[in-house]
Amino acid sequence: MMIAKTSTNKPPYKMPFILFISANAVAIWLLLRLILWVDVGVSQLSIGQAFKAFGMGLWFDLNALCYLAVPFLLMSLCIPNRWRGRPWMNKVRWTVMFFVMFALLFGAVSEYIFWQEFTTRFNFIAVDYLIYTKEVIGNIRESYPVPLILLMIALVVLAILYGLSKVIIFDVALKPFKQKFKLLIALIFLPVISFQLANVDQMELSKNAYANELSGNGIFSFSAAARRNELDYDKFYKTIPQAQALSILRAMGSNRQDTSSDLSTTVASKSALGPFKRSPKNVVLISVESLSAEYLGIYGNKKNLTPYLDKLADESVVFDKLFATGTRTVRGLDALSIATPPIPGQAIVHRPGSDHLATIGELLRAQNYETFFIYGGYGVFDSMNAYFSSNNYQVVDRTDFDAKSIQSENVWGVDDESLFNNAIKIFDENERTRKPFFAHIMTTSNHRPYTFPEGKIDLPQGSRDAAVKYTDYAIGTFIENSKSKPWFKDTVFVIVADHCASVAGKTKLPVDKYHIPLFLYAPDMLPAGHYSRVASQIDIVPTLLDVLGTQHAGRFYGQSLFKAAAEKLPERAFISNYQSLGYLRNNTLIVLSPKRKTEAYQVDSENYGSVPTKVDESLVNEAIAYYQTASRAYKAGELKLAIEKSN
Repeated sequence: MMIAKTSTNKPPYKMPFILFISANAVAIWLLLRLILWVDVGVSQLSIGQAFKAFGMGLWFDLNALCYLAVPFLLMSLCIPNRWRGRPWMNKVRWTVMFFVMFALLFGAVSEYIFWQEFTTRFNFIAVDYLIYTKEVIGNIRESYPVPLILLMIALVVLAILYGLSKVIIFDVALKPFKQKFKLLIALIFLPVISFQLANVDQMELSKNAYANELSGNGIFSFSAAARRNELDYDKFYKTIPQAQALSILRAMGSNRQDTSSDLSTTVASKSALGPFKRSPKNVVLISVESLSAEYLGIYGNKKNLTPYLDKLADESVVFDKLFATGTRTVRGLDALSIATPPIPGQAIVHRPGSDHLATIGELLRAQNYETFFIYGGYGVFDSMNAYFSSNNYQVVDRTDFDAKSIQSENVWGVDDESLFNNAIKIFDENERTRKPFFAHIMTTSNHRPYTFPEGKIDLPQGSRDAAVKYTDYAIGTFIENSKSKPWFKDTVFVIVADHCASVAGKTKLPVDKYHIPLFLYAPDMLPAGHYSRVASQIDIVPTLLDVLGTQHAGRFYGQSLFKAAAEKLPERAFISNYQSLGYLRNNTLIVLSPKRKTEAYQVDSENYGSVPTKVDESLVNEAIAYYQTASRAYKAGELKLAIEKSN
């Protein structure tokens, strides 16, 4: 028995070209939003939050289209009517559609990769990364099969367009005046209306940071980040009278009055030395790339990723509750050099006018120290070379290493062992001068693509866990090799992270994602122990200056920690993400945001989980006092050593 086939002979659907592009863009962005939702975990959002995220997401998608449609509307206006029905013009349309679809899918894949690293839509970081294309593109090439990804995107686009070409044809009719006038109106008013009605602040639709980020559109968020690269504190954030702010800071023990022009070394007070038996001669400050406290056994990790550091903890002063100021290396470098709260917008390292600040390097160089910044990568990245060299550090990066001394390298830098071996050579050479030294060493191995020399640890390359374990191995090798050196017994080793590996969380500033390790190791002069008070990354610089016996810890917003403990100064920490400024005190997190918003969260003292709570105005004023004063001081040039010396 044969079944006759029926033929519908249904004609293809006619669709305007611009509508076809728009429909595909919205479909791709919706699919990306669904994938990102699954990635963070569907259960992380309530049903209501999910509806809000996808509803607001459609709003942002449509507003992004208001801008993306402009070049296509302009082309439609300019194409002569006699060309519109030509067969070759139809081929041009499909070719253009291929490249548009390829770009949209490529953007979606790029956002997914960015999300894997930061769990946010494109933001300040994405803007910065465009500046350093060599490192970023190199990192992507070493971390992902780029040719295969591009081929797969092209094949997917071809398959989609082939299928759609069977059911859709482009509507090429266009009346000379009436329709062209409508296109002209749309061309002018769509971006203007979008600019007036939509802004990235509308992403703040709930207390759930995942929902807020999912609601965004990558193109829209990226454009907003590019526009907001600098944020004026007084324009965007809540303020208080400056006299009140300074009074609050004095009560907190941060009066910044010790600005004497005399930069000579003095004897450290007993309270400043804390458990130190004597002042060290040298300091080696190791800022470890992305070393969250959660990776270390001493802080509760069970994977044995840091066997050397866990052992070293028994011989060090371990800081139990230290918090990073930000989410990127440049924020850590700010904290570990100038010791200022993380002012909104770009990090100080990136900003103009960041030369000759009252950094620890500038101050110690004036006291006849040799000061070094030793980096395993290219120091042009993130303006590190320019910043440190203009603040009296001798900068050494991978370009200064003998090629024979490098075991392995990737686009971000040389392996940490090679970095430390070159640092030892520098310290040995400095020993001949008899001059004390301060060295800030910045590692890179704990960064994607997570590669390192073979045969060093029992984990394969390519994962964060393996990179952490290799960095631990490299630090251990460095410390053990240093023990035989004449400068070792007079040196305090400071091991701290620049920031955590991830900042993803339900809240805007998840406190646990800012918890980082800090060890002070100097076995000849410092008994082992624990420092259990809450502390900030900005407290390290004044602590070291006090321990070294200088009189200049009072120049900074940070506390000299041993002195703060002895004098029972308030415990507090600062955390931020460029726009949201956090102040942690008494298990309460105050968050200052643009549009002069303030929020408060109750923070669990054990796991650092946060829940919204009533705003305490006294804590809000403390937070404002720090951030407002620091922002104004930088803007006015008051952080420069030259100005302070002239007062």
